[in-house]
Amino acid sequence: MNIYISNLSYEVSDSDLKELFEEYGEVSSAKVIMDRETGRSRGFGFVEMSDDVQGQKAIDELNQAEYDGKVISVNVAKPRTDRPAGNRGGFNRGGGGGRDRRSGNGGGGRSFERRY
Repeated sequence: MNIYISNLSYEVSDSDLKELFEEYGEVSSAKVIMDRETGRSRGFGFVEMSDDVQGQKAIDELNQAEYDGKVISVNVAKPRTDRPAGNRGGFNRGGGGGRDRRSGNGGGGRSFERRY
């Protein structure tokens, strides 16, 4: 089962994502998507789990949970669709602000809290 995770902290790595989902079963792969130009996380990623029952349990328990200071959304990933080459994003995203979006938990270990 391929799982899509959004609203990730920019500090979350592939190994953090894998560790979070391993609590629910075997993880085949975990990947945080990085921006090609900046090398910075885009705030979302994918996890592949070999067992659909374990994958669904992870989705049910982690969707809308707080992880590393942000409430994440966890869903079954939709198949990728081809987009026309001229329509990738729709607008110029420019330089972005200089705001520091890190969670303030002082680094160290990742925090995880279920939200109901």
